[in-house]
This record gives sequence, C-alpha cells and structure tokens, in this order.
Amino acid sequence: MHPSVRSIAGACDVQWVRGDEAAADAAPDLLLEVPHGATRARHFDELRAALAGSYDDGLRDFFFVNTDVGSPELANAIARGVVAAQPTRTALVMRSEIPRTFIDCNRAVDRDAVGAASRAGEMTPGLPPWVQDAGDRELLLGRYFAYREAVTAAFAGVCGGGGLALCVHTYAPRSLDVAVDGDIGASLRREYAPDRIGTWPLRPSVDLITHDPDGNELAHAEVARHAEAGFAAAGFDVVRNNTYSLHPSTLAYAFARDYPGRTLCFELRRDRLLDEFVPFVELTPREDLVERAAAPLVDAVLARGLTAR
Repeated sequence: MHPSVRSIAGACDVQWVRGDEAAADAAPDLLLEVPHGATRARHFDELRAALAGSYDDGLRDFFFVNTDVGSPELANAIARGVVAAQPTRTALVMRSEIPRTFIDCNRAVDRDAVGAASRAGEMTPGLPPWVQDAGDRELLLGRYFAYREAVTAAFAGVCGGGGLALCVHTYAPRSLDVAVDGDIGASLRREYAPDRIGTWPLRPSVDLITHDPDGNELAHAEVARHAEAGFAAAGFDVVRNNTYSLHPSTLAYAFARDYPGRTLCFELRRDRLLDEFVPFVELTPREDLVERAAAPLVDAVLARGLTAR
C-alpha cells in the first residue's frame, strides 16, 4: 500500500482491520471509505477554532444535520464482520475528519476553487460560500488534498489490485431542499420546526447508488444485488438511485468510473442507527442497530467470494 495511506492529523483516520489469521503485512482487499466521517462536535469545534474568518453560528446547526452520523461506526462494523467470517482477510477503513460544513471530501474540488452557494435541490458545494478568508481557504484545501491523495492511493491499491471498496454514507430521514447559502442555519431551523418537518418526504431506509446520471451501471453488480436482497430480508426498505445517482461532481463517481465493478456507494437513513433522530445536536448510534444494518453488507461482501490475497 502506498505510504500516503496513513492517518493525517485533522484530515483522515486510517484503520487496518486484520483477521486473526491474516499476515501482518497482508494488503487489504476491502476498503471502507467514509468521506463524511467528521461526525462529532469536536470535529466542527476544533476546525472552527483553527479558522480566522467570520462564520455564522448557524453553521454548527448545519453541521449536525448534514454530517453522516453513524457512518464511521457502520464502516468499522462491516470491516470487523468480514474479517471475523474470513480471518485471513484484511480491511482498510478510511475516515475523513474534515467537516463537510467547511469543505466536502466527496466533491471534486479544484486547487483554485472559491466558495460558492448552491440552490435548493442542487448538490451541496465542495467549498461553501462562507469560506472567504484566504488563509482559511488555504488551510481547508490543504487538508482536503491530503485526504484526497490518501484515499486515491487506497482505491488504487485495493480496487486496482482486484479488491472491493464500499463508499459508506448516511443521510437524514427527510429530504429537505434548501439553498446552501449564508442563511442555511436559519433555513434549517425553519424547516425542522414541528409544523414543517413532516411536510418533507421521508427517504428510503437504504439507497444503493449504482449508476451515473446516464444510467450506466458502475457498481459491483453481485455485491449490489446481494446487499439489496439482504436489506429487504432484514426489513429495510431498499431502493436504487432514488435520492440521486453517482454525480460527476463527486469523488465517489470518479472512483466508480476509474474502477468499474469494484465499488458500491450507498446511503443508510440515520434514524435506523439511532433511538431517535434529533436535529442540531451530537448523536451517538446504538451498537446493536449498527450491527443489524451492517449484516446485509457483510453478507454481500462475503457472497462475492473474494479471498485474501
């Protein structure tokens, strides 16, 4: 594995999950990528403290409802389940520690990018409009490209070597189409009010993101098929490409395009991992619910029949 695939303070956390019978130097054949893995209040607070610009207090509210609560725990549960069942295998879990509130590690961001808003219904921007300070922009792009270099090397090592990668995401229960602009905090507070939130559509429990906007299937077909059947059997309502497809602005699309049939991107609804989804506060997933949601994905990976290299 490339030496850039390592933990980088403030950018990414890398964990090797080895089976009991795996060689100490075995290369991973399974990658779990968690690009929105900054899910704790400390992730936001520590980065905000390192920035010099002026940022509205409502951005903290945006962080709590827009980060992928439960995704790191889900990724680790899948990795543990696979190597427990096939103890000669090794998995790699890569978690971004950069809050997407300030820069999105699942977006193809250019080095000369400037902050930009998005309209209601559009993909959220890679670099949001409130990042105006030049020093903050430099700091954020530096951390973003550190993560991007590491995860690109990991995909090359795992998928390029014949392995499989899962892009692990969770989404909020309701689909709220609001503009990502300077009023985002107030907009979200308004739409999450008790008399408003129920008017927004409830998302499926699981959405497998398998094709691009033109309908070209890029995901690992067998893994997707087994995951779909497994989730359905476990009582999850599961769909494909319902919320969105593999959008060209995302790194998940780039990796799926570069390694066709070697990846699977998915969204799992956050309330399926929690006692209750509560907006604007830090949430901790329940371990038993994480394990239940991970099981169909573990089985799907094992059904592929991949053995350790």
